[in-house]
Amino acid sequence: MSDLQNNIEKLETYLAHFRETGVLNQIGGKACPAASGATFETTSPVDDSLICQVARGDAADIDAAARAAKDAFPAWRDMAATDRKKILHKIADGIVARAEEIAFCECWDTGQALRFMSKAALRGAENFRFFADKAPSARDGQALPSPTLMNITTRLPIGPVGVITPWNTPFMLSTWKIAPALAAGCTVVHKPAEFSPVTARILMEIAEEAGLPKGVWNLVNGLGEEAGKALTEHPDIKAIAFVGESRTGSMIMRQGAQTLKRVHFELGGKNPVIVFDDADLDRALDAAIFMIYSLNGERCTSSSRLLVQDTIADEFETKLVERVNNIRVGHPLDPKTEIGPLIHKTHFDKVTGYFETARQDGATIAAGGTRVGTEGCFVRPTLFTGANNAMKIAQEEIFGPVLTSIRFGSEEEALQIANDIPYGLTGYVWTNDLTRALRFTNGLEAGMIWVNSENVRHLPTPFGGVKASGIGRDGGDWSFEFYMEQKHIGFATGQHAIPRLGA
Repeated sequence: MSDLQNNIEKLETYLAHFRETGVLNQIGGKACPAASGATFETTSPVDDSLICQVARGDAADIDAAARAAKDAFPAWRDMAATDRKKILHKIADGIVARAEEIAFCECWDTGQALRFMSKAALRGAENFRFFADKAPSARDGQALPSPTLMNITTRLPIGPVGVITPWNTPFMLSTWKIAPALAAGCTVVHKPAEFSPVTARILMEIAEEAGLPKGVWNLVNGLGEEAGKALTEHPDIKAIAFVGESRTGSMIMRQGAQTLKRVHFELGGKNPVIVFDDADLDRALDAAIFMIYSLNGERCTSSSRLLVQDTIADEFETKLVERVNNIRVGHPLDPKTEIGPLIHKTHFDKVTGYFETARQDGATIAAGGTRVGTEGCFVRPTLFTGANNAMKIAQEEIFGPVLTSIRFGSEEEALQIANDIPYGLTGYVWTNDLTRALRFTNGLEAGMIWVNSENVRHLPTPFGGVKASGIGRDGGDWSFEFYMEQKHIGFATGQHAIPRLGA
């Protein structure tokens, strides 16, 4: 039996439970269907087959979940941080124990290749461990003495929060948002993307088995315009953490304005990778390919614009075409696969629509530009050359395995092109000139920049973007800044003079 056949058999074992019961909500510690009884289907982008039915929550379900989170908040807030730490570590242990199940279900639900998803679950466990260890110090503040007062600061959890996660790496990103919220002492209502609901349910089961008190973490599946909108408008939800499209982030901000919600947005990107002629070109080539074609190109930090210096462009693009044409497209559960199918027919149509857009704009499709097979949502890794930054393929987030190559002459031109975009999430700079790297990164409009490296995530560092790419930062203490409120307390240190009115 081949590795692929063996993995497919394992997958059926893991999915058997969901095929029987469907993906349920979790409200106040109880697994339940939607209050209306409504469901929707989740299908696999591999072959369009039905995975299972999913509870279609709406405003009634969100209201029940928000009330459960509100009721559970005082006890969770007041629990000793060391006890919260133990529970979060148990959740991490549960993730590790079910890592293969999570990876297989995520591959089938999203189309992501196993070679990447096999690590995503373990990254999720590390997220919980990292924030578990930070929980005891989450409320730590500062001592700021003045001549007459001992001023101290502390932090308190903001209250029940809403977490809305995307479909591209749903399990890992759910842990990335929920772990710090729980560590801070907040309670949570989680609304996962409707295209990828399965692993959110597994994560919920793991949390309950780890001893998380009822109502601390609630799960409501549903559509954005129904469950999502109700969550962003609910008066008991004090903040919304959202990962997704910039347009949706703008809608959420409007919906939450009436209740003055705090928002944290990780949104879209059209990130440049800038390759100067003095760079290590082989390493730059590897990094540029990895950061656009891994994870099916469905990642916010993908390097979707290649800015390559004209003195090396012919050579670099020739090597690029050869490598792109060799990328293995196939079944996501095949260990040899490098790119699987796109998440859904709707997204497949969006991505492939840019092939004709590129032709109309005058760019060259140097590699790819076609679908693969007739079943599922497979697309050939694609490279556009001969492009300029005014084209739609250079300005709009395609969110697929599609790279647009643009040539530049000088450092000044490269910086102008890199910044001439609505987004500002990440940037990647390849040069061996240190002073150029310092100048360029200082001028580059992006929340995160890597020099001579692909995206290598370090949990204590801030993660987030500028412009249309987001608001706020995740990671380390920055996560607690969002989920907690600062409090100042001043203690008089003596009998200082107090003005006496009317004496």
